[in-house]
Amino acid sequence: MVKPRRISDFKPTFTNLAQTSHYQLIFGGLPLGVRQHLNVRGVDYRFMTETTGLLCSSAVIPGSTLADTKVIGNYQGVIENMTHARIFPDIALEFYVDSEYKIMKFFEHYIEFVAGGSREDQSQEDYYHQMEYPSDYKMYQAKLLKFDRDYKNEIQFNFFGMYPYQIANIPIKYENSNILKMTVQFHIDRYSSGRSSSYDRYRRRNNNKVSIAKPEGAAPAEVDFNSSVNINEMSQYVDSSTFDSIDANTFS
Repeated sequence: MVKPRRISDFKPTFTNLAQTSHYQLIFGGLPLGVRQHLNVRGVDYRFMTETTGLLCSSAVIPGSTLADTKVIGNYQGVIENMTHARIFPDIALEFYVDSEYKIMKFFEHYIEFVAGGSREDQSQEDYYHQMEYPSDYKMYQAKLLKFDRDYKNEIQFNFFGMYPYQIANIPIKYENSNILKMTVQFHIDRYSSGRSSSYDRYRRRNNNKVSIAKPEGAAPAEVDFNSSVNINEMSQYVDSSTFDSIDANTFS
């Protein structure tokens, strides 16, 4: 039943909203061949992994779509939708161009490497493209962190199989000068949400999981020995002394 509510009831909700201007992009897991190709062109590894992300002036939080098909005939007169795949669309990122044009060199020569530009002199009349293998140019540790100005909470998106495939045309003109920007389109095989490092997986807080910590000084939890349990998982929540008097046959 609808009833009047005071502003103070929902004010904490609407004064605690996330903002768009706090994020960090990190390009990690660049294959060795890409790093070498860029390094000899004046783009050092620190610029690739740190500065490139800082120059990202506009990013997108990725989305996904469930591809489905219509199934007819299971039930008379009913059409059902059933999912058969998850689709990850391309993402577009916008970057400020630095005065040394390193950011332009980064993406220009990255795409050049994908197209086999490291093999031949491109000024030759008979130059041709020979594409690299996907494992030689895809990034598997790129990530986007979204946080707010209080740094209390964050959400992380991890990109797998990410690489640039298109650089949009960059207009330049004699009129009033503005900061030069470039937009780059990226393919991604998939993404995951939440932390993904080996340490986070060990602490069981990856993939946005909330770790359940036992309060300090709490009594050992009661165990139902008639149920089927995993002793390794149960040991997280039950004090080790609880197992001292347990017959090993109980878990067989």
